[in-house]
Order: sequence, then structure tokens, then C-alpha cells
Amino acid sequence: VQLQASGGGLVQAGGSLRLSCAASGRTFSIRAMAWFRQAPGKEREFVAALYWRGGSTYYTNSVKGRFAIARDNAKNTVYLQMNSLKPEDTAVYYCAADPRIITSGTYNPENYDYWGQGTQVTVSS
Repeated sequence: VQLQASGGGLVQAGGSLRLSCAASGRTFSIRAMAWFRQAPGKEREFVAALYWRGGSTYYTNSVKGRFAIARDNAKNTVYLQMNSLKPEDTAVYYCAADPRIITSGTYNPENYDYWGQGTQVTVSS
């Protein structure tokens, strides 16, 4: 599975961005996709995930109500719509696919084998 992330950029606080992650290759094997982010000097942290079966979504508390993860089946693409952005959302955002341990392993980046290249999101105050 190959993942291509895009959509990052510079935005003022309160603004919006939409990230995209296009999957290719053995996409039929994907059970879930997720977004993580990593700010300078910090560990990579979970942001959101979407499971194919049932459409369950998961969000870290700091983005609930502001971010939304969605999927376009026809394009094998997952989106992260980010609204009401804050300076603390500034980070490199990575998409990941197919956690080895489902549900309980959703939040752990070590549980994912497939990663996109990362896209920078910068929110100015």
C-alpha cells in the first residue's frame, strides 16, 4: 500500500484546511486509515481514524468538533477536514493505513506499517 498526502499549508487561526490521503496498491486489504501529527520536538500523536467496516470514527479530544475524517470510496482517498484551526494544530500531518491491532491499536503510531510522506500545516496567530 502506498499513501500520498497533500493539502497542507499556511492558514490564520480560525481558518480551515482539508488534507487528502490517496491510497494505491493493495487497497482492498485496508481496514482503516488514520491521521497523525508531529510538532517540532514532540512525539507523533494520533489525530483521527476511520474504519471501513461500519464507518466508525475516532478523534483525539483536542480536535473533536473541529476536525472530521471522511472517505471517498471511488477514489481510495481519505480526507481530514480541519476547521477552527488553532496555532497548536501546527505540525506535520501524516496519514497511515491498516493498523495491525484494530480498535485498541488505533491510537498507537507503532501499530501502522503504511505511512504517507507528511504534509505541513502551519496556523498563524
